[in-house]
Amino acid sequence: MKGSLFFLNSDAHILDLMRKGDEEALVLLYRSNQRPITAFVTRNNGTSGDAEDMLQEALTVLWERVRTRQFEYTAKLDTFIFATVKNLWLRQLARKRREVLHAVDPEERSDNEPTALDGLIETEQAERVRDALNQLGEPCRRLLVLFYWEELSMADIATHLGFANADTVKSKKYQCKKALKELLKDLA
Repeated sequence: MKGSLFFLNSDAHILDLMRKGDEEALVLLYRSNQRPITAFVTRNNGTSGDAEDMLQEALTVLWERVRTRQFEYTAKLDTFIFATVKNLWLRQLARKRREVLHAVDPEERSDNEPTALDGLIETEQAERVRDALNQLGEPCRRLLVLFYWEELSMADIATHLGFANADTVKSKKYQCKKALKELLKDLA
């Protein structure tokens, strides 16, 4: 039997590569996280270039923590990377909003440009959706995140969440989306 039992999952293999200083780990993580990170950043007022920058920064954070033995494996690496990107991106958006609030002169603004107020309203709406998703509970919250945020197919979601097939996921998604709309009405 070749190899060790340490490589029971891809995260263990990637962490082992990182501890050895093998940059192939970064390539593997980049490839597996590029699509969901790009989807998240572009849905939140960013570009694919912003997404690439955020992903590289998150990978650097992970690399440094693993190499300095400050990383504690409590969740999948993809989850850690996504959470790191989310935090970095939200901080960057907040910084941009503060700059816009200080720099915008309402008299010099063209009618097509979004105002600082528009940005605040959008942030408030995002917070309402996040609160409603948290109240929604599992598996609805996870199903909607996988479908809308991570853009997985119905078949992939069925496998991921243990549903019988894609049709079952489609039906459940409809129910979850309806429940989410009701929660959003209540939070309005």
